[in-house]
Amino acid sequence: MFIKLILKFAFFLHRSKRYKNTKKLFYNFLQNPDFIYKRYFDSFMIFLILISVVILVYEVEHIVPIWIDDFDIYIITTLFSLEYILRFWVYNDFHTLIVKEYEEAKFINKFFNIWKPIKTILKGKLEYMVSPSAIVDLLAILPAYRPLRVLRIFVLFRVFKLLRYTKSIHQFVEVFATKRFELVTLLFLLVFIVTTAGIAIYVFEEKTNPNINSLFDAVYWALITISSVGYGDISPVTPEGRVVSMIIIVSGIAMISFVTSVIVSAFSEKLDELKENRIVEEINKNKDFIIICGYGQMTRMFLRNNSLLSYEYVIIDKDIERVEIGRKEGYNIINEDASRYNVISKFNINYSNITLLALTGSDINNIYITLNAKAVSRNIKVVARASSANMEKKCRLAG
Repeated sequence: MFIKLILKFAFFLHRSKRYKNTKKLFYNFLQNPDFIYKRYFDSFMIFLILISVVILVYEVEHIVPIWIDDFDIYIITTLFSLEYILRFWVYNDFHTLIVKEYEEAKFINKFFNIWKPIKTILKGKLEYMVSPSAIVDLLAILPAYRPLRVLRIFVLFRVFKLLRYTKSIHQFVEVFATKRFELVTLLFLLVFIVTTAGIAIYVFEEKTNPNINSLFDAVYWALITISSVGYGDISPVTPEGRVVSMIIIVSGIAMISFVTSVIVSAFSEKLDELKENRIVEEINKNKDFIIICGYGQMTRMFLRNNSLLSYEYVIIDKDIERVEIGRKEGYNIINEDASRYNVISKFNINYSNITLLALTGSDINNIYITLNAKAVSRNIKVVARASSANMEKKCRLAG
C-alpha cells in the first residue's frame, strides 16, 4: 500500500506540467545563471542581507524600534528560510528517480525496489545539506532568535551569503581555488614555522620575560611577528629569543613574497578568462545577439557597416594573434574554438534569439561550426561563408 501511494504520487508529479513549470521557474531564479531575471533576484537578496546586517549591528548598542525588529524576524528571516527550503527542493527530483527506476524494473521484468531510489534521493538531499553554501544559508537564519544573544555571532554568515550572489567575490574565490595546492603548502609551512618559533621562544623566555606566561602567548607572538604586524606588546629579552625573532622576521618576509607571487600568478593566468566570461555574461543579458566566428577581412567589413550592427555581438576566434588584434581595435572578442560544444553552449540558448555567422577562412571549419551550433540548439540561426557552390550545398545540409 505504501509503495503504491508513493508510485501514484511520483507519477502524478511526473505528469503535472504545472508542477514542472513551477519547479523550473524556482530553479532558474535560484540556480540558473543564464536566466534573464536572476540578476534581479540576486540584487534583492543582497539588499536583504545588507539590511539584516545593519539591523543586527545597530542593535548591539541601540534600541531598535519594534517594527524594524519585527521586519527582521518575520520578513527577512522568513525569506531566508524560504530560500533555504526552495534550494533544498530544487536540488534533485523525487519523482524522476522513482519513475525511472520503476519503468526500468518493469521493462526488464524485475522486482521494483522502492528503497533504492529513495536512498538515492535522500543521499542527494544530504549532500546539499552538508555543502558549505547550504550550511551558510542555514546558519544565516539563526541570528533571528533573539533570546540567545550568542547566536548573533552568526550574523557573519549572512555576510558570507554574499558569496553566492556576488559574482565578483565568487570569481575571486575561484581564482584562489586554482592555486589550492600552492596555498595549502604555504599554509602548512606557516603553521610549522609559527609553531616551532613559538615553542622556541617559550623555552627561552618563559622564566625571564614577564609578557610570556604560556605557550599560547609565545605562539601569538610568533604569528604577529611573521605577519610583520608587530604590535610590540611582547618582545624577546634574551639573546636566544632575539635570534629566533630575527629568523622568524626573515621567514615572514619570504612567506609574504611567496604568497604574493602565487596570487599574482593566479590572477595573471585567469585574467583573460575572467574578461571573456564577463563578455559572455553581458551578451547573454540581451534578448537578441550575434555570434561571429572568425576574425578576418569579412568580419571587419561586416563590423564596419554600422547599419548591420543593430544587435549586440561577440566574436569568437581560436587564433590568439587575431584575438589580440581584435581587442586592440576595440571589439568584443574571445579566444575560443567555436566548433567545440561547450563554447557555444555557454551562451543563453534557452532565452535569447541567437544568430551565428560562420566567417572563418576555412570552409571545413565553417561546416564544423554550423554542425556544432545546430547540435547545441536547433533554434540558432546560422549564416555560413562558402567558397563554392559545392561547399554551399554542404553548409545547407549541415543546417
